[in-house]
Amino acid sequence: MQESGKILIVDDDKNILRSLKILLEDEFTEIKTISNPNLILSEYQKENFDVVLLDMNFSAGLNTGNEGIFWLNEILKIDEHSIVILITAYGDVDLVVKAMKEGATDFIIKPWSNEKLISTLKAALKIRKSQTKIKKLSKEKESLSAEINKAKEKIIASSKAMLDVFSLIDKVASTDVNIIILGENGTGKELIAQEIHRKSKRSLKPIISVDMGSISNSLFESEIFGHKKGSFTDAKEDRIGRFEIANEGTLFLDEIGNIPLSLQTKLLTTLQKREITSVGDNKPKPINVRLITATNKNLEELINQGLFREDLYYRINTVKIELPPLRERNGDIVLIADYYLKIFAAKYEKHNLKFSTNAIKTLNNYQWPGNIRELKHTIEKAVILCENNTLQPNDFMLKQESKRTDWPLKFEEIEKQAIKRALTNNFGKIIDAASELGLTRQTLHNKIKKYNL
Repeated sequence: MQESGKILIVDDDKNILRSLKILLEDEFTEIKTISNPNLILSEYQKENFDVVLLDMNFSAGLNTGNEGIFWLNEILKIDEHSIVILITAYGDVDLVVKAMKEGATDFIIKPWSNEKLISTLKAALKIRKSQTKIKKLSKEKESLSAEINKAKEKIIASSKAMLDVFSLIDKVASTDVNIIILGENGTGKELIAQEIHRKSKRSLKPIISVDMGSISNSLFESEIFGHKKGSFTDAKEDRIGRFEIANEGTLFLDEIGNIPLSLQTKLLTTLQKREITSVGDNKPKPINVRLITATNKNLEELINQGLFREDLYYRINTVKIELPPLRERNGDIVLIADYYLKIFAAKYEKHNLKFSTNAIKTLNNYQWPGNIRELKHTIEKAVILCENNTLQPNDFMLKQESKRTDWPLKFEEIEKQAIKRALTNNFGKIIDAASELGLTRQTLHNKIKKYNL
């Protein structure tokens, strides 16, 4: 039975290449031979090899082994974990020791025993597979650690509107149905996704969150499905995609409405077949994820405009959860404000802070267009800038909404003021301001440049 592995053989003797190819074809799934060592780097750009069988001498009359050691080092520059077995017709102990110190895995002396050569290659292949497995687990651990180390926030609510949401979550969490969460920016859609996962049968596995609005079109497939080394210019190594990291767990795709139409087809195919294909690979991998998506956009309107696939919409929309804006959550505003007051008072070492009666009225009367995210940033700023232990309305720096007749007549001025406000609310962080405005990061960047902000 063939071992699954790619072997690259480099030797200037074409007769040896033919003999080795015939010998090894029955033992390994893929054998590649080249007689010119100058082609090694270009071959490595095309694909990954599990083991390289490399001759040590290529120029007539030379038997120093320096050429082999040179190409060994060139291979290790591309991949420091490469498994390279050297071939030499000279049993020079010093040369072998030098090669092993340079990073060679093993060596074969001509003429070789076929059985020993095959066993050496199989042993080397096992080392490579172990390395690959460790590398994959390390990357998964790194990605999972990033998710685990995210600051987890609580869902603070007592309003009827949110109690209805919790009731729906309890009904669907234990199933594996796809769920879409709808709501304005800043309403806490990711927190709801985390709550669904926490109450699901997959709770011991990871939930991986992806902000689709922050991924450029060119990197979408690589981020979501992964890529193979060399599949494009900057693909320096294999990358595991978010679907694979979330396998057996939950994948949360935030701002699903931002996916370009051209890339929606591959996502739909993945969901239908329950398998992924990495960029630069032709071998699909089965995946088992629970999908939760979210958006602040009207997907049905996008479908009518030809900007969102109807079949993808129905695939992700088995159950719909609609989050109410903060202004419609009677009683929750002060609860949430108090929650963040305690957090930021501890963070900035300003203890015993509290709200005045007028401050509470101001918080309740404000419309909170940025919802919970805006409230959070407002409380943080107030804690940082306040001069007394009792927060007053002026500490929030909230601008009361102008009457319609007071608006600037030009649309550009309205847009400019909205961008200024979003940047202030989010401490100048473009990605957060773009999310609050419902824009992509690049679009907001262009508008900031346009208005010279």
